[in-house]
Amino acid sequence: MEHYKFFQNRECEYFPCHNGIPEQEFNCLFCYCPLYPLGENCLGNCRYTRTGIKDCSGCTRPHLRENYDNILKQMDAVLTLAKRQDHSREEA
Repeated sequence: MEHYKFFQNRECEYFPCHNGIPEQEFNCLFCYCPLYPLGENCLGNCRYTRTGIKDCSGCTRPHLRENYDNILKQMDAVLTLAKRQDHSREEA
C-alpha cells in the first residue's frame, strides 16, 4: 500500500543522483526537492557555494521513502512563502 509515496526512474541519465542510498530504495518522486525554496530551513543537508548557490548534492532527504510524510508536512511553509512572494509582486 501507499505506492504513491515511491517512484523510481532507472532510465534517467542521472540515476542515482546521490550517493549513500541503496539503488533499490532510491526514490525519484521528489527529483526536484519541493523544499528547495525554504533555503536553510528545508531541514536537509545542504550547503551554499561561495557565490551563494544552494547545493543539495549532499542531501538524500527527499530520496528516502520514509521521508515522504515529513516533506509533505513542510509544504505549508513552502506555500506560505509562495503566497508572500505573489503578494509582493502584486504590490510592485
